[in-house]
Amino acid sequence: MKTLMGVTLALVPLAGWAASTEYQDIERGRYISVLGDCAACHTVNDDQPFAGGVPLETPFGTLVAPNITPDATTGLGRWDYEDFKAAMTEGVGKGGYHLYPAMPYPSYTLMNEEDIHDLWSFLQTVTPVENAIEANQLPFPFSIRSVMMGWNWLNFDERSFEPDPEQSDEINRGAYLVEGLGHCGTCHTPRNFMGGAGGDKFAGATIEGWYAPDITPNAHVGIGGWSEDELVEYLQTGGNRYGFASGPMADEVHHSSQHWTEDDLYAVARYLLSGAGLESSDWDHAPPEPLPEDNPQVTAGSHIYFDRCSGCHTPNGGGEEGIFPQLASNPLVNGDNTTSLIRVVLAGSRPVATDAKPTAPAMPSFAWNLNDEEIASVLTFVRNSWGNAAPAVSAGEVADMREELRGD
Repeated sequence: MKTLMGVTLALVPLAGWAASTEYQDIERGRYISVLGDCAACHTVNDDQPFAGGVPLETPFGTLVAPNITPDATTGLGRWDYEDFKAAMTEGVGKGGYHLYPAMPYPSYTLMNEEDIHDLWSFLQTVTPVENAIEANQLPFPFSIRSVMMGWNWLNFDERSFEPDPEQSDEINRGAYLVEGLGHCGTCHTPRNFMGGAGGDKFAGATIEGWYAPDITPNAHVGIGGWSEDELVEYLQTGGNRYGFASGPMADEVHHSSQHWTEDDLYAVARYLLSGAGLESSDWDHAPPEPLPEDNPQVTAGSHIYFDRCSGCHTPNGGGEEGIFPQLASNPLVNGDNTTSLIRVVLAGSRPVATDAKPTAPAMPSFAWNLNDEEIASVLTFVRNSWGNAAPAVSAGEVADMREELRGD
């Protein structure tokens, strides 16, 4: 009896330790889901997390993010860990069907075993929701999943993350987050005609009618002029002196980066600002010369700016801290791609509200009282004043965006 009691008492702390370890794995998995921004695609209703249903617009048609709750009929309830791991790292679902890279497995393939396991453990604790999703809504022939075999052969490199021995642990942590879990390149790296990475890494790309800006260390069009604190502020609060997160980036900040630890945020900032993982020849370019003041568009735009814009952004483009971003020496203004600039002037914008900044400022729409030529002129003026320098904006570009917004 004494021996039996001794064994029983010995098992109690072991059971407690096992329960504690399991809880830690699940909590860690919850944080992994935040780092990977799973909710942005898989949650429509916050009362039914991960039940799927978010439409994902691609150049080839629409996909809808599936239900990843543990529901046995419509979710992952019949999957096992190996099925899940294959989806994350190989882009292959249960039964062998190929996923589309709207699910960023080309980035998630870098995830380590512990992170994948803990993410799986967390998803098993999510409330099952019966919610059947027709994920593949692409037109023929893109709807044929077997074409992904060829896509993967040309665009996908299945591999594990390898730390750079010449970099610090913090830089390597940032690389793991940016390249893998955070899948930053999915939006910020240009795509080729097949939708794979097809341009200078992190040089910016158009996604869902917005421009995901250059996040290289280039000071003129990228984030090279930002401090580590400013980059962390942007990711944590949804904005800094240069701008506020809108469009798809607003979703990312809302669901993901505002909830990251400060250690992880600073690791990302230091990695991106260091230029590690990039060839300097891809981003270290001299800025262009600004258009002259007597350029007809610059002249016309200056009058419009001082009449319509200077009240908020100030006559010298300095903005108002925490309310209206500065336009002077602003890389978001200098980029070659003007998609987001034109969109915001036409449609206005209310940036993301975060826990740190629950009341976000708003930009009014000017579509009703500025024509295409006027918007092109005022943007051309801003892009060539106060330390900015960039090509002129054409009225045709504005007209195209105006038409696109009518379609929305």
